[in-house]
Amino acid sequence: MALPDRPLVVTVIVADKLVAPFGLGVCNEVFGYERTRLGLPRFDFGLAAEHPGVCRTDTGIGILVEHDLERVDRSDILLMTAWEDFDADPSPRLLDAVRRAHARGALLVSHCTGVFVLAAAGLLDGMRVTTHWKWTGELATRFPQLEVDPSVLYVDNGQIITGAGTAAGVDALLHLIRREWGANAANSLAREMVVPPHRDGGQAQFIDAPVAACEDDRLGAVLGWAQQHLADDISVDLLARRALMSPRSFARRFKATTGTTPHAWLLGQRLAAAEELLENSDASIEEVARLVGFGTAAGLREQFARRRGVSPRAYRQTFRAGAASVAGTAPVQLDGHRAGAGRVGGDHALVEAELGQPA
Repeated sequence: MALPDRPLVVTVIVADKLVAPFGLGVCNEVFGYERTRLGLPRFDFGLAAEHPGVCRTDTGIGILVEHDLERVDRSDILLMTAWEDFDADPSPRLLDAVRRAHARGALLVSHCTGVFVLAAAGLLDGMRVTTHWKWTGELATRFPQLEVDPSVLYVDNGQIITGAGTAAGVDALLHLIRREWGANAANSLAREMVVPPHRDGGQAQFIDAPVAACEDDRLGAVLGWAQQHLADDISVDLLARRALMSPRSFARRFKATTGTTPHAWLLGQRLAAAEELLENSDASIEEVARLVGFGTAAGLREQFARRRGVSPRAYRQTFRAGAASVAGTAPVQLDGHRAGAGRVGGDHALVEAELGQPA
């Protein structure tokens, strides 16, 4: 994908005693390093506070914040991490800065209880959003105009992404990277961070995707073989034979090792491979379906629509259009939060995985 010819300004809002160090660390890991070799743009990463200086996290760790809220007015991406005290209302000055950023077209991402600040600014009315499951009831009570979803890791509304608690910040930001700069960049960054590109389970975004590296040598060899033979007719029986195990023992060991079923894992591999081909090749939809093991274009379209919420053709058009439109010198030229973006091209990114099915 084409990259902007200037650094994108990425800012994390920090408030004294209200910010969590983990959320700051996640933001820094994703945007604080120079990773253009991975296909990412240059980022001008920094922290901003209403009162710059030493701000303390909710655990008392001191962090030097050099920028005031003026930085918000020139930010392309604005990150709002956890806001740990609900009784501490955001100041009018902070809320105005967030509203101005939104009006300018900046991309806003909340992590955990940071969503309370965006809601207080009036930017989420009528939207489907999420936060840490522990606080979804509080969010719904305080802001009844929101549709609060406690079951997902993040919700993509285009210009605004809301994420769930703690490690879900990783999921939300990797989704953002994937949406704006493609699967290759997101997968490469995930490898650098030693995390899976997508995650299943728990307060789940339920996106079918590759699981983390398998530490079981025998099982890992079988999974590696399957990844190289996605076009084949692969069954649990076939995988079990290659692992020198009975189908029942294989399925049990697979679940214990990877946290998912052979069916869900294989489906995720095929969808991920299809996405990569749609983004980076000119192969027809029919050829993509054959190469990744869905057999027919109709089979690929059915699975893609069910689990990605968009057709393969629309997915390809979104990323191809993004490649032509991301570059530029004007502020906030990101592709994904334009009208028609989001779940790649829709309102939000929720895809349900059907776990527990036989392969």
